[in-house]
Amino acid sequence: MMNRLKKWARQLKRQLFMLYFACRDPRVPWYAKLFTACVVAYAFSPIDLIPDFIPVLGYIDDILLVPLGIFFALKMIPKPVAADCEERAQKLMKDGKPKNWTAGVFVLLIWAAVLTWVGLWIWRR
Repeated sequence: MMNRLKKWARQLKRQLFMLYFACRDPRVPWYAKLFTACVVAYAFSPIDLIPDFIPVLGYIDDILLVPLGIFFALKMIPKPVAADCEERAQKLMKDGKPKNWTAGVFVLLIWAAVLTWVGLWIWRR
């Protein structure tokens, strides 16, 4: 069972790299680029929408949201583009994944806004 999980994780990683290249390809429609860019930015972000230290909920995005996003994004990408991006993804997997600090800062700002709002709400009570 552990080998199946490792294989699944490697496949998701490869598909994520494919999406990374696909969202930069001019042959991909704009709506697919937008969705794909959001999935890739979130997956590469060092900060999660739901922090991992929250029991159970913290891993839902890693286990459910990211794979679902990858699945739908791959359906939007034309087959020839996907094949080209798969070759490039194989090469990139050897070098390690890129980080998207812009998306990380965006998620951090969302958390800061929520915590500020909660703090002000508590302070007014």
